[in-house]
Amino acid sequence: MRSQGSSFLRTVFSLLAIGALCLCLAGIAGFFTLPEAAAGLGPASSRLNPVQRTMLAAYLVLLEPALDQPAGDPGVEIELEVAAGENAAIVVNRLVLAGAVRDAFLLRSYLRYRGLDVGIDAGRYQISGGMTPREIADLLQTARPSEYTMTVIEGWRREQIAGLIAESNFAFGAGDFLEATAVRPGSFSFSSQIPDPPSLEGFLFPDTYLVEPDASAVEVVLMMLDNFEARVGPELRAGFERQGLTLYEAVTLASIVEREAVVPDERPLIASVFLNRLAAGIKLDADPTVQYALAQQPSGDWWKAPLSLTDLQFDSPYNTYRYSGLPPGPIANPGLAALQAVAEPEVSSFLYFRAACDGSGRHTFAFTLEEHIANACP
Repeated sequence: MRSQGSSFLRTVFSLLAIGALCLCLAGIAGFFTLPEAAAGLGPASSRLNPVQRTMLAAYLVLLEPALDQPAGDPGVEIELEVAAGENAAIVVNRLVLAGAVRDAFLLRSYLRYRGLDVGIDAGRYQISGGMTPREIADLLQTARPSEYTMTVIEGWRREQIAGLIAESNFAFGAGDFLEATAVRPGSFSFSSQIPDPPSLEGFLFPDTYLVEPDASAVEVVLMMLDNFEARVGPELRAGFERQGLTLYEAVTLASIVEREAVVPDERPLIASVFLNRLAAGIKLDADPTVQYALAQQPSGDWWKAPLSLTDLQFDSPYNTYRYSGLPPGPIANPGLAALQAVAEPEVSSFLYFRAACDGSGRHTFAFTLEEHIANACP
């Protein structure tokens, strides 16, 4: 009963105010009309009928100065999260309870008059009581998302992930991410199985992540590492052991397979070639390891192609044309399919492969160096 009475009194006072305004307007009709006086309110909503538009305009014109004054306590700063389906009345009432708005009826009336009451998006808003009702009404049309989406592509190196972060609206920057991934926190179950790596390259599992707007770089890195832990389970790890690889070695090899394979179904066969070469003591001669060592090019590309003969002689422990065995660590972050290819490679005796000449992205495979040379494009 109290809420109904309050609503009734508010309506009565509003009508009295409108009536007083109409009398005033009638008395000074020679100077301006209501439409002229309402011009400062902005365009009215097309959803209003003429009576609604006139009554709301008259009320708002009477109180227009309040639209440009602080709506509430200037000392109040709140982060308002609006859920899907919450209407303007609910949102405004929450602002009143927080002290960011004093006159709920004024703000609701302005929202309705402008048609902004139906445009309030679900999401997060940073609102201050020092903002004016007009400013709050406009702000409520552009929410910050409750979560950001971050999609990490298979085969990206961590600097490429940092580049994605630099283009996003996260609470942290690319430099923060690189710093957080430069060392191993040492608090994960696989940490005892890997050496002290130069970075977390290889373990930043490619996937689509939902990131809280205020998440830190460390929290996002932990999310990616937890995902790695969940996705690279006992079966995969057992497969790595069957190939005679530690977890760190398997991830390193999978990162090379990820960068070499263009056609997905070739991953297990490419993994087989590299495992055969490792077993035979033959250098891997993998182009992606040279590309990783060369790092970012003047063009901004992180993976130089094609490589020159001079590039193949670049002195780096990652260059598998110069140094035998696996490089010191992963050269990228492999996806699940590349990891599975290393755990369950195709059975073959191939020792060589090169890009096919038809531009399909596929490769031709060979047992001997002579066959490999014969497979070269004209």
